[in-house]
Amino acid sequence: MDTRPGRSCPISYRYSPRVFDREPELVAQTLYVVGGLYGNVEALEALMALVEAEPGPVSVVFNGDFHWFDVDAADYAAIAAGTAHHARLRGNVETELARDDSDAGCGCAYPADVSDAEVNRSNAILERLRETARGDDAARLALAGLPMHLVARVGDARVGIVHGDASSLAGWGFAASRLDAPEHQRWIGDAFARARVDVFASSHTCLAAMRAFAFERGEGVVANNGAAGMPNFSGSREGLVTRISERPADERTRLYGTRVAGVHVDALRLAYDHERWQRRFLASWPVGSGAHESYHRRICEGPIHPLARAMPAAIR
Repeated sequence: MDTRPGRSCPISYRYSPRVFDREPELVAQTLYVVGGLYGNVEALEALMALVEAEPGPVSVVFNGDFHWFDVDAADYAAIAAGTAHHARLRGNVETELARDDSDAGCGCAYPADVSDAEVNRSNAILERLRETARGDDAARLALAGLPMHLVARVGDARVGIVHGDASSLAGWGFAASRLDAPEHQRWIGDAFARARVDVFASSHTCLAAMRAFAFERGEGVVANNGAAGMPNFSGSREGLVTRISERPADERTRLYGTRVAGVHVDALRLAYDHERWQRRFLASWPVGSGAHESYHRRICEGPIHPLARAMPAAIR
């Protein structure tokens, strides 16, 4: 096991899929799961506009890493205030911000195919963001008290909301490559069986993927929204949000989706003000900074991840 900062997964991050076999903390007609906002103030504004455009009530869950690029104190305060009115889970970013120090570095638990240089840059970003977070001890204490997972019910569907995967806050078990790996299918089936959920909604891996599975016990869907605060597909400049609802999504914002247990599970495009966000990003992370090196090309051009790679095998 690699125990280096940024590679390791602390024991405190781990849990059993059985923790989801409980009564829901949240019951909704329409649920937005917003992972990886990454301190993007413009994306937060665009999200609220999407919510307001819905024809009925919407519950919003920020499932971790809503902070990241927001090292400017005003940006950090805006993200903290804007997310605090909704249900929140702590991702690895919030977990490590709440600590004075940690051997976990950024807490990303990066797999081996991520370069050491990128891991080191992420650790450095976290350290700089921690200095900003120390300016508001009350907000930092609030992060420490956030849960790692949440159970929701939408219609007849039970939804397990996580940051990483079914067994770890920083797990990569719901990454696109893992969801498609034949040797990983047994783990996925076991997770659904023990959790007794119809949907797992996640983020963390930063690349979007939605997959529908058929098990002996029934069907299950994994919806990984990638990032609400960064582009998700090649040539894109939009974030992505998971919407789970009794009602169909607006086709103007829906990119793809499926159905399970009588509800719609969709990926919605989050069209934030890209130019304004890029100016804000560059003001904090100019050329030569770690975040610029790791993320600026993605912010401008999108990742090397085609839309077809994220879509479920069949859209129903």
